[in-house]
Formats: sequence, C-alpha cells, structure tokens
Amino acid sequence: MCNRPFQDVITTEEELCERMGTPNRMVARKAIDHLDQHCRDFIALSPFVLLATTDALGACDVSPRGDAPGFVQVLDDNHLVIPERPGNRRMDSLRNILSIPQVGLLFLIPGLGETLRVNGRACVIKDQKLLQPMAVNGRSPKVGIGLEVKESFIHCAKSLKRSRLWEPETWLEPSALPHVSKMLADHIQLPDVTAESVEKRLKESYTHRLY
Repeated sequence: MCNRPFQDVITTEEELCERMGTPNRMVARKAIDHLDQHCRDFIALSPFVLLATTDALGACDVSPRGDAPGFVQVLDDNHLVIPERPGNRRMDSLRNILSIPQVGLLFLIPGLGETLRVNGRACVIKDQKLLQPMAVNGRSPKVGIGLEVKESFIHCAKSLKRSRLWEPETWLEPSALPHVSKMLADHIQLPDVTAESVEKRLKESYTHRLY
C-alpha cells in the first residue's frame, strides 16, 4: 500500500471496478497473442519505443529506445529484436531482463495519437546473425533485446490528445525548457562536475557516440 500522504486508497480489484467500471466487449477483445500485418506495419513506421522492465525486488523502470523508423526488427509473428545502441552503461533494462524477463513495450509514431502496446518475455541476445543487419555506420550492436510476443494491442489516443504532444504550437520555447546539464551536475554532486562540463560531455556524446 502507498504511504503517507496517501490515506484513502483502493485496495481490491472489486472496488476498483466498482469505481471505474468495466471494459466494453470491443476493448475486452482487442488484444491478440501475436504480431499480425497491422502490428508489423505499425512497428515499421515507429522510430521510438518505451521499454518497461522490473527487477528481482519489484522495482520498475521505463527506458526509451529510438532510431530510424523500423529499427525494431520483426522476425516473425511472435518474435522481434530491439538493437541496444551505446548508452551510459548503467544497463538498467538489460539487468532487469536477466532477473525478470517479462517486459512491456509502447511504440509511438510521430503525429499519430494511437500507440501500439506489445508485451512478452525478453532475453538479452548476442547472435550476430540477427544483430549484424542492424548495423549503422558499420557498427553492429554488441547485444540486442529479443522478445517473444505474448500480447499486442492498440492503445487509444486520449492521453496524447489531452497532452497535445504532437502539436508544435504547444511546445515550449528553448529558453523555457529545463536546464538538463545543471540538473545532472546538481544530482551528481562531485566537485569537478559542473553544468558546463556536463554540457560539453553531452554534446560530445551526441555528436560522436550515437552508434
């Protein structure tokens, strides 16, 4: 259960359904247990996916993955591969998959409100026969995430419509955006790490280490 300040909470599925209602028959039937041609087409157009994982203690994590549209490779109706590009080596998602292989994916296509949810059982793969075709600038991923698909379905557009995420007129001016370099420097709290040094490292990483 939640701790303070959350006191008046729902604790049973029965109470939840009583308050929120139950899905209609269309919603109840929309999930399928594979990737059909519609799902394949959606994934082929998606340049961005969110990956949800859980560690052995139940702590959750959501991590973004992005590349050119179609960077996630569908092998067949029940299997896909996500290339693991260079990152900061925390490897939170990969470590979690080694402990708890069940994961959830959320695919987005810019300009489209509906998203594609795909759930299944993941593993960390090093098979170069699968990874080499995903090379960019001559560099193959060292590892990838293989997924055995158990469920896929379209998620409605209400959240993106409410957020107006794809509407440029709602975007903030650059000067109003969070100062990410300062945030990182303040969180790291090392005497030789400043907002300026973090900004320099980020620019160098984005310029030279995307692949």
